[in-house]
Amino acid sequence: MNKLPILPTIFVAAAIGVMIWLGVWQLQRLGEKQALLAEYRAAATLPETAWPATPDRSLLFRRARGFCVAPVAWHAESGRNRAGESGWSHVASCRTGGAEGPGMQADMGWSRSFDAPERWRGGEVAGVIVPDDDHILRLVATDPAPGLEPSAPSPQTTSPTTTSPMRSSGSCSRASRA
Repeated sequence: MNKLPILPTIFVAAAIGVMIWLGVWQLQRLGEKQALLAEYRAAATLPETAWPATPDRSLLFRRARGFCVAPVAWHAESGRNRAGESGWSHVASCRTGGAEGPGMQADMGWSRSFDAPERWRGGEVAGVIVPDDDHILRLVATDPAPGLEPSAPSPQTTSPTTTSPMRSSGSCSRASRA
């Protein structure tokens, strides 16, 4: 009769235990994730709100309206339009006045071109609040800036894995020509 190798057997048994624990943990998280998705669906049906003076994650996926006094910088991130096509989402870092707080990130639309839109000088922005990795919240405009198509207001728009590699080097930030 052959002896079982002790060390590999212990290692495999431990790995099986960890995998079972991870599976149970994922099933426990399922309820939390379903509740979060239900909260996001409900937020989409709530009345429009003003852009918050301070970031509030409870407003995610809610319709909102803010005022961009002027875009002070633009950056492009890889994103999708509402048809699901890949391209560039153009995000304006907006100066705001008063009630909107210290500033607002506004995704002003999508295009195949990396270049920032030059014709948009600011104004009222209505759209959907989505997560933003750098600024907590971002407003994805319902009506895009001239020359752009509407961006898809989805988590893909703000995922760190979809951010342009050029953005991290700072080479795609552009000052507005206001």
